[in-house]
Amino acid sequence: MNAADTKTQAQADTSAPIAHIKPLQDTPQRRRILHRLHSRPSVRGSLLALAVLILLVLIAPFFAPQNPYDLLALNIMDGRLPPGSEHMDGWTYWLGTDSQGRDMLSAILYGLRISLMVGLSAVLISTLIGSIAGLLAAYKGGWVDTLVMRLVDFILGFPTILVALVLLAVLGRGVDKVIIALVIVQWAHYARIMRGRALQERRKEYIEAAQNLGFPTWRIMMVHLLPNCMGPIMVFATIQIATAIALEATLSFLGVGVPITEPSLGLLISSGFEYLLSGDYWISIFPGIALLLLILSINIVGDRLRTSLDPRH
Repeated sequence: MNAADTKTQAQADTSAPIAHIKPLQDTPQRRRILHRLHSRPSVRGSLLALAVLILLVLIAPFFAPQNPYDLLALNIMDGRLPPGSEHMDGWTYWLGTDSQGRDMLSAILYGLRISLMVGLSAVLISTLIGSIAGLLAAYKGGWVDTLVMRLVDFILGFPTILVALVLLAVLGRGVDKVIIALVIVQWAHYARIMRGRALQERRKEYIEAAQNLGFPTWRIMMVHLLPNCMGPIMVFATIQIATAIALEATLSFLGVGVPITEPSLGLLISSGFEYLLSGDYWISIFPGIALLLLILSINIVGDRLRTSLDPRH
């Protein structure tokens, strides 16, 4: 082939239309993570149990036999009825009643709503505050880093349950007060994790390139640095939901959490604790089983998510 033929072939190749390449809808890393999440029966069972519990919580007002928050609907004469007892109106107490005459099935469903709302709200707010504080400390450095981290060390230096008890003793009882107390004791964990991750990412070339291009500080922090630091935060937040739910149940069990008119799982367990030895086991056992299933499902899913996102596995 001479030079003229080569030139003609090059022009033909140049004039040919370029095939449109679709972006990848899937990647080997994504497939690997999803395979790890679905490979173990325990994870599938936990996801199914968690989905069922959330579904029951969402549709509870539509099929729950009773509104346990309506004090006028309670009858103390129906107190401490065993599971399977019938109400005078014809419906059945499938899980029995507590000492106030509440239907335990309705109380557990509404108690799960409070637990999930408190856990998700506390973790969401804590993640937001802690991530911004840790990101700011890592990027700014200097006195900002020193101030934030000394505050984090101060909060983490006390037992979590002790700080929450003191805060609720000052703030009073209520769902919003419990969320505030949990945020105050949990945001420091996110700040420390975010700071450590952001310090690693801050030394990389893409951050230096963004700085050299003259991007404002807020854009470098929020658009470039924050998305690359959210992996460990997401895994930790998933596990902390279960921790927040357990802490709320502990505070309610001790009598400083939610008010009596809005019973949560911890308060239900506490109200039936004194009747365990008298044979009325259902008042504490059934809310305890529901709390155990909820926390166990979230912990298994969170732990498997951590393993799946770990590049060393």
